Amino acid sequence: MLPSRYSIDYEAVLSEARTHSTVNTTLALKEHLPSRWRDVYLSAIRHEPNLVRFRHGTFEYLCDIYSQLETTGSIPYDQTIADRVIGVLGTSSRAQQTRNARRIRVELTEELEGTLRDDGHFMAHSIGGGFDVNLFSQERCLNRGWSLQGKIYRQMEKYCHEREGIFCFSRPVYADGSSVPRWLEFGVLKTDDTLWVEVFDN
Repeated sequence: MLPSRYSIDYEAVLSEARTHSTVNTTLALKEHLPSRWRDVYLSAIRHEPNLVRFRHGTFEYLCDIYSQLETTGSIPYDQTIADRVIGVLGTSSRAQQTRNARRIRVELTEELEGTLRDDGHFMAHSIGGGFDVNLFSQERCLNRGWSLQGKIYRQMEKYCHEREGIFCFSRPVYADGSSVPRWLEFGVLKTDDTLWVEVFDN
């Protein structure tokens, strides 16, 4: 279960988006969610952040690229703080045919060989997710759908894959300064305009 200090009331966000927006629900959520994620993230960290937003395909990524501040010398080097993704949101699309997409790399902090972890994707390649920054260290049973949580995770990805243009998001939640999420939140705006949000242990 996600600790309360990291939790977001998505039903309240959905209600607010519908109330204050004259556009459709998807566009309203794209507008409202990044600021909510940012506020929760900033309240949980102690280091100086370097928040960056960029788009790849149909998805937008919100990242904390701490190493850029280290490179400029504006802050001291700290090997306990890694570059990492704060959230990804957008709409499902067909898998891209090439891997020569815009490359902004967030390095994995763990050596995965010989462990029970995989290179996971915040957004599956099958629904238009990219590579490099989209990769993270994911618990193997969750990634491969072997566990109960993994089966639910795969169901959500399948829902998006079978319905092109579905709004979905992934929010990693960290318990330390690494790029390995302790929890992974995945959300889908279903065709009946309800939000399906699950939290997974990672």
